[in-house]
Amino acid sequence: MTRTAAAQDVIIDAGGRAGEVGGLLVRPPEAFCLLVLAHGAGASMRHPFMESAAADLAASGIATLRYEFPYMHRTSRRPDPPATLQATVRAAVRTAATAAPGIPLLAGGKSMGGRMTSLAAAEVPLEGVRGLVFLGFPLHAAGSPSDARGAHLARVGVPMLFLQGTRDKLADLGLLRPLLAGNGQATLHVIEGADHSFHVPKSSGHSDAEVLAGMAKTVASWAKGIA
Repeated sequence: MTRTAAAQDVIIDAGGRAGEVGGLLVRPPEAFCLLVLAHGAGASMRHPFMESAAADLAASGIATLRYEFPYMHRTSRRPDPPATLQATVRAAVRTAATAAPGIPLLAGGKSMGGRMTSLAAAEVPLEGVRGLVFLGFPLHAAGSPSDARGAHLARVGVPMLFLQGTRDKLADLGLLRPLLAGNGQATLHVIEGADHSFHVPKSSGHSDAEVLAGMAKTVASWAKGIA
């Protein structure tokens, strides 16, 4: 399989005051599904992590549609209200279905982007989306462990894959594991030594690039079971 595929600019109409936002579609010829991929709170769809994730996912047969939330599109540092973020998630999913008709859809994202996707799906199912993928689900603020932000996950009606690092300060595994244990839709994949950005120390014996490539393969293996 090829590791890279050209990114195609896409315009997403988020509606209302949000207006239009940008997106990047990467679709390798052998793609068997498409992941609608949202960025985290402080990094755009063009952040190196997002670029690398899209390339590794393409190498594993997964197309991606990355997109900006309106505040990031405006180059603002302050995230939009949750309702606007979730409306953008829905708009991105609709755009993906139009841009790549006939290909099974997944949705999710890095940190906040994944959580907003899950909140949208918990309220009203995302049309055509067969599963959700979370690259570092932000269960709580750093230093304030709680599972309250994950209460809505029980209302998500599709399979979910959580990729979490053991050093992630925004997701205490001692809280996340029991939260997901009773949810038959949830699969937890733990990356030893990784932090919230999936950075691993040299002592781990692996590079960050190797970790990200392995995560893409994990997503592909899981996706083949549900797509």
